[in-house]
Amino acid sequence: MHRLGGLEAEVMNELWSTDEPQSVHGLVERLRDRKEFAYTTILTVVTHLYEKGWVQREKRSRAYYYSPSRSREEATSEALRALLDSSTDPSAVLLHFAKTVSDREYDALRRGWTGRAADQ
Repeated sequence: MHRLGGLEAEVMNELWSTDEPQSVHGLVERLRDRKEFAYTTILTVVTHLYEKGWVQREKRSRAYYYSPSRSREEATSEALRALLDSSTDPSAVLLHFAKTVSDREYDALRRGWTGRAADQ
């Protein structure tokens, strides 16, 4: 999975924050409160996101509508996996990370692990 640039991340945040696929015009409008972007700028960004596999698109009339190809949580998990895979000592990375989890995160990990153990 390719990493995101700054504007790509902003566009993905907008797409993740809505349940409806967005046109380029819709994304320009949604981003307008932060900064004015040209239509062609956002068109280029979503085209790159499509080529990288971050979004899917469907044609409606003459316009494409874009939606995330994976949830924010799935994308974050894939990024963490890539970090672990790039480490020379993934176990040490996980142990250091484990020291930083909150009680709520720890409970979520335990619930997930218990569910995984039951599946095996």
